[in-house]
Order: sequence, then structure tokens, then C-alpha cells
Amino acid sequence: MRHNAAIRALLRAKPRRPKATVLNPIILIPARLASTRLPDKPLAEIGGAPMIVQVWRRATEAAIGPVVVAAADAAIIDAVARAGGRAVPTRSDHPSGSDRIFEVLQAVDPRATHDVIVNVQGDLPLLDPQAIRAALAPLADPACDIATLAAALEPGEIDSRSVVKLWADFSGKTTARALAFSRGATPPAAGGKPYHHIGLYAYRRGALARFVALPPSANEQRENLEQLRALDAGIRIDAGLVDAVPFGVDTPADLERARALMRTRPDPARQ
Repeated sequence: MRHNAAIRALLRAKPRRPKATVLNPIILIPARLASTRLPDKPLAEIGGAPMIVQVWRRATEAAIGPVVVAAADAAIIDAVARAGGRAVPTRSDHPSGSDRIFEVLQAVDPRATHDVIVNVQGDLPLLDPQAIRAALAPLADPACDIATLAAALEPGEIDSRSVVKLWADFSGKTTARALAFSRGATPPAAGGKPYHHIGLYAYRRGALARFVALPPSANEQRENLEQLRALDAGIRIDAGLVDAVPFGVDTPADLERARALMRTRPDPARQ
């Protein structure tokens, strides 16, 4: 998959953190079979493999650290294991993917070897592995607690409540502090410009632990946006600006499109 210019800029950027600080990430992929719009979504076949296996492959191709699937169901664990990956069972009653990955983090890394946890959604089979790497760039600033990604809004997206908006002031930079998140189009008092938020997160370990211990905030419940809990608690989120929004699979129509797109995806082994 062709790397876009903004991702390359993020990867070339010189880190602002002290030279002695080296990030040691782990990628965790939360997955469960329960889905109202697309039942058994993680096991849906795309490109000759279950969707969760394709996501695991994209995460592995990012080559930033170990990859573990946090699985609520035995069928997911079996699918990942057959592909040569690692999946760990979780409780089935977690309210969010963040809670699911935190359970697995404690199981697979009890000595806290990994200081950054990258949460990759399990419905992004076409995710560019370089975008996963780009999500680490905002953590070059020691003040950043959680990193995420954003892209320019397409025409009409500002009025769509299905598109989560992130407000930030990039001012010619490729990273910026996230000032607000919303499903609506009303500019927040914090200012900035709206962008399409991409729900891929890189947490500092302490920030993830603090986040999952917090109760849902009023803003989070009103907007149904988990990241607002972090902002309301004073946890800083920074975003990296990229050119493209990864294609996510939520419906049967999305699944058919993903299958078509996968057929045109270059084989990384031949590049």
C-alpha cells in the first residue's frame, strides 16, 4: 500500500523527547463476535482469511512491537492461532475495547516492560501499517498522554454524526493537541479546526491505567465518545495528521467493498 506524504513526514520528524527515552510499544487488538450490524464480524472472510487475521497481519507489518489479540470469544482465538498469531481470552462483559486491552496487558506484560499500548481496532483489515507507526509520533512530546490520528474532512462529513470530528490547530505541523471531539458540527469554545478523527490510539501505560479506572463522564455519555472521558479528566490527547482515513468494516456492504479492495492490495512480500 502506498505510503502517503503526511505519514512519511511524521516518520521523518525528529523526536522532541530526550534521547534517553525509547518507546517500547505493544499492539493490542480488541475483538468480540457480538455485532448488531454484522454478526461474527471478526471471522468474516476477506482475502482468504478472517478479518481479525488480516488486522493482525497489518499490525505485525508495522514492526513496532509484539501484537496480541484481546479476544472475547474462543472462535477468535482459534482463528488467530491457526494463522500463527497470539490471542488471549478476556471477559465477555467489558464495556469497551480499552477495558478489554487493559485486561490482556496485565496478563501478557505483568512486569510492565511495555510503556506504550497501541489499540488497533479489529475492523480495519486494510489499515496501512505505516499509519500504526505514525500514531507513535505525538508521543515524542513528553506532555502527551494519549496519541491518535486525524485526517482532513471530506465534503459533507462535517454534518454527519457518524463521523467523529477532532478539533485541533495543526498550523502547518503534523502533530497537534486535540482540543475537542464531537459528532456534531458546532465548533467548540476551545477553537481549532475540525478534522476526521481516526479511532486508533497509542496510550502511555500510566494513562491507560488511569483512563480505565475513571467512571464515564457526562460529555462521554452525551456524545457516546469514550475519548471525552480522557479530556474531561485532564488527560492530554495529541493527534498526528495523515492524508487518508482507513476503511473500516461495519456493515455487509462494507464487507463486500473490503473484499474488493483487498484484491487490489499489493503483496508486501513482493515490494
